[in-house]
Amino acid sequence: MKSISILSFLLIIHSVSFSQSKLFTKSGNITFHSSAAMEKIEATNNKVLSVWMPADGKIEFSVLMKGFEFEKALMQEHFNDDYVESDKYPKTTFKGTVEGSRNISLSADGNYPVKVTGSLTMHGVTKQISTPATIRVKGGVAGATASFTLLLADYNIKIPSIVADNVSKQILVVVNIPAYQPMN
Repeated sequence: MKSISILSFLLIIHSVSFSQSKLFTKSGNITFHSSAAMEKIEATNNKVLSVWMPADGKIEFSVLMKGFEFEKALMQEHFNDDYVESDKYPKTTFKGTVEGSRNISLSADGNYPVKVTGSLTMHGVTKQISTPATIRVKGGVAGATASFTLLLADYNIKIPSIVADNVSKQILVVVNIPAYQPMN
């Protein structure tokens, strides 16, 4: 009887720790900003998918480009048709690691500064990026924030000369994951 109780306890502990081995969200948020002399461009995507494995630090993101919403419908149309060519390149992905992930305690509230490094694939081009980020833990729930700058030319995104003054050549990207949840 005692061995059954110990075995049951070990199975429960294993299932709890295994469920925490992968965390995910389907409601992450990415915003990008472009400020040029003629116009400010901003878009938000609230359907960002992300999986994070705190034990080994692996992290992945997937973003449908048509999910970005703009203040002006014409900006959204130009973004999808002319710049990122969303029909040809429907999503952007990131695969990398959260350096310092092992130092994060999901049972201790706090802000944990980390570095995220990996491969960003957008518009058919893959580039290595690295940026500081913050993992927030509150009540056992982890969230994350990061921001970084991308150069459009690095991803072969062409800006027509007629609107070159309206679009900045670099874009500020802000990533916000309000809450990761255990993946079952």
